[in-house]
Amino acid sequence: MRRRRRSEGFNLAFLDVMSCGLGAIILVFMLVKYNVSDSNNVEANRLVGEAQYLELQQKELQQTLELLRNTSQSEAEKIANLKVKLAQLKQALSKKESSLVNKKDQLAALQNDIATRPMVYKEDLVEDDRGGEENYLMGLKVEGRRIAVLIDSSASMTDETLLNIIKRKNGSVQDKKQGPKWLRTKKTVRWLLARVPKVSQLSVISFNDSTQSLVQAKWATANNPATLKALYQRLDTIVPTGATNLQKGLQAVSKLNATDLYVITDGLPTVGESDYARLNPFSGCSSLLGNSRTISGECRVKLFRQTIHDSNLRGVKVNVILLPIEGDPDAANEYWVWAGSTGGLVISPAVNWP
Repeated sequence: MRRRRRSEGFNLAFLDVMSCGLGAIILVFMLVKYNVSDSNNVEANRLVGEAQYLELQQKELQQTLELLRNTSQSEAEKIANLKVKLAQLKQALSKKESSLVNKKDQLAALQNDIATRPMVYKEDLVEDDRGGEENYLMGLKVEGRRIAVLIDSSASMTDETLLNIIKRKNGSVQDKKQGPKWLRTKKTVRWLLARVPKVSQLSVISFNDSTQSLVQAKWATANNPATLKALYQRLDTIVPTGATNLQKGLQAVSKLNATDLYVITDGLPTVGESDYARLNPFSGCSSLLGNSRTISGECRVKLFRQTIHDSNLRGVKVNVILLPIEGDPDAANEYWVWAGSTGGLVISPAVNWP
């Protein structure tokens, strides 16, 4: 039998070593980059992209810088213009301050002149113990060549409320004369008399259901204080009572040929002088036909309009001082229409006047 060769073990070990070495070489190739040119291209592309991005940012920053430079120049111009305007305003303010100082000096001199100058008051022909030098009452001026003053002295002129009027109507003569509205009426007359022009002629008439002239002759001279004081004393003797017959009062005025008429009253008339039974508009007004003692507001309006129609006043300027009373809402409107048609005024004064 042929003897086996003893070198087989050596050959097998050598092959194992060679296989391991080859595997190691293959592993090295797997771990180490095998394509150097491709890696360089990727890196170059990245660097090019970054350079382009930086260049774009540089352009944007350059544009922003240019914009800021332009804005800075524009703001600098605005600041320069504002400085010029500020200088102009300071100059104008300095002139104003100088002018103000001059005006203050002038004002101080004027105040000193007023303080040292003696006051000159208009001489009132009739003294007014309430004081005050006003010549006008809300546009009402006492003027005219021949001035007639017509004073309502009916019972309603004693007070403002119907209940108080009834109480005073049934009271004593002193109660009637001390009625708050009648005292106010006398002060109103006094105010008018104190402001009648001295060159004017004056006539004063009171009316209720009759009339009474407070001057001895047809006209009194307004430049005679004694005459006017006597007139006021006669007014102080009147007792307000009776109905309101405006028609009788206007009939008395129509005989005077007056140029201006001042009426002091508190409402529309309650009686008249016409033959109302023959006038169709008054067919429903029983008080005017003798069948009733009360008169409605509608009939008072009709009576007033008929009174004005029959008054025969031509070219007379009428002014009315309307004192308050409850229950006569149409009075103000009707008197406005009448006075306005003559170029006059209706005044409803405040409670503390005159």
